[in-house]
Amino acid sequence: MAAKPDPAEIGDVEPLADSTARMARRVVAAYATDADECRVFLSMLGIGPAKLEA
Repeated sequence: MAAKPDPAEIGDVEPLADSTARMARRVVAAYATDADECRVFLSMLGIGPAKLEA
């Protein structure tokens, strides 16, 4: 079981840069066996799928 995070530590976390999130999505997509697994992995990392630009 994971330890509960300290609220002070959570406040020190910075938002993920767009380029880092983009690279992480590519790695997750490469290793996921299907779309559902990809969504689960992205959720575990705290990043969602990329939004399509119209």
